[in-house]
Amino acid sequence: MIIESLIAKTRVRKTFLPFAPSSFSEEEINEVVETLRAGCWANGPKTKLFEKAFAQYVGVKHAIAVYSGTAGLHLALIASGITYGDEVIVPTMTFPATANVVVHCGAKPVLADVGDDLNIKISEIARLITSKTKAIIPVDFAGQPAALTEILAIAQKYHLIVIENAAHPVGAVYRGKKIGSIAPITVFSFSPTQNIAMSEGGVVCTNDDEIAEKIRILSEQGISKGTRPHCSSETGQPPADLTIPSWYYEIRYPGYEYNMTEFQAALGLVQLAKLDSFLAVRRHYAETYSEAFRFVSEITLPLVNADSDHSWQLYIILLNLEKLRINRDQFIEALRLENIGTDVHFIPLHLHSYYQQTFGYRTDDFPNAEWLYRRILSLPLYPKMTKNDIHDTIMAVMKITRRLRR
Repeated sequence: MIIESLIAKTRVRKTFLPFAPSSFSEEEINEVVETLRAGCWANGPKTKLFEKAFAQYVGVKHAIAVYSGTAGLHLALIASGITYGDEVIVPTMTFPATANVVVHCGAKPVLADVGDDLNIKISEIARLITSKTKAIIPVDFAGQPAALTEILAIAQKYHLIVIENAAHPVGAVYRGKKIGSIAPITVFSFSPTQNIAMSEGGVVCTNDDEIAEKIRILSEQGISKGTRPHCSSETGQPPADLTIPSWYYEIRYPGYEYNMTEFQAALGLVQLAKLDSFLAVRRHYAETYSEAFRFVSEITLPLVNADSDHSWQLYIILLNLEKLRINRDQFIEALRLENIGTDVHFIPLHLHSYYQQTFGYRTDDFPNAEWLYRRILSLPLYPKMTKNDIHDTIMAVMKITRRLRR
């Protein structure tokens, strides 16, 4: 293979460095085992504790725990009244869930181009608003908060709902406030590679009492909360209102089975307690990468906006291909040959067959997103990495840029 012939036979690492395994210890394992033995596996005390702790950490009134970030986005849209014929503006550079949930509501995802920070381009939003537009879903890409002040101002002007997709920035700060306490509705994700890893899991944050109640009920098949507890040991006491039988329940909406399990909450409680230390490690390693690559002309470093505190869920470099003899895909292969795992975040939605065939999007519709997509790759960055792992990744990138520069 041409890449193998262009790099040295001796690899930087002897063993493969995975891109993003979950960071956990015996503490998480013990908490899950204890939950298993307790016998209360859903809608129990750990979920309530996690909700309370997360709301306090973010600084918000309500934190509703759900099975996944995708479930949270879906519920947020439904609770906000998004339905058939509506339009929701989303960036094309995002994970499919951001737009898929719009489709599940019968609405149309209206895609927008992104800026060089990979977040939605503000100038695109106003251009795309029509009489059918009902909401905007900004995405805090890689842990870099979107321009929320400007987005919220546009939303207020046009009477739109803002549902912030905060899959990446748990712990990030925007203009002095934690993400989750700024937008009317914010949805976090806790999948295995996130800063808080819970196998799957999510939280919807809001200060709106009505929205919070509706999301909570919708997440449990639309059944009114408190009339049918899953765990008989949850209170140890008979219901306060003896006129309502313990077996009775009332369906208020056609809901979903989106509630968080006690096992997820058990993981979440331990991971939330470690979050600040996780973030400190990520930020230190991100600074180490940036310092090492600062004078490498073949690489452009991630943009960090001055008004925010990045959570560094991802460290994404951009390759200056005009200075290299290989393309991005070949660069990834070269790193793999050096035993360094990488990934690409993300393939823009408008390049996927479903969105092209269903909504008529075409290649070249969003030129900046495409230009960036062809050049970006994500390097390993997670708390379990050692200093040697970071050093090896830096050495591998340096080796490839040195040997394959024009």
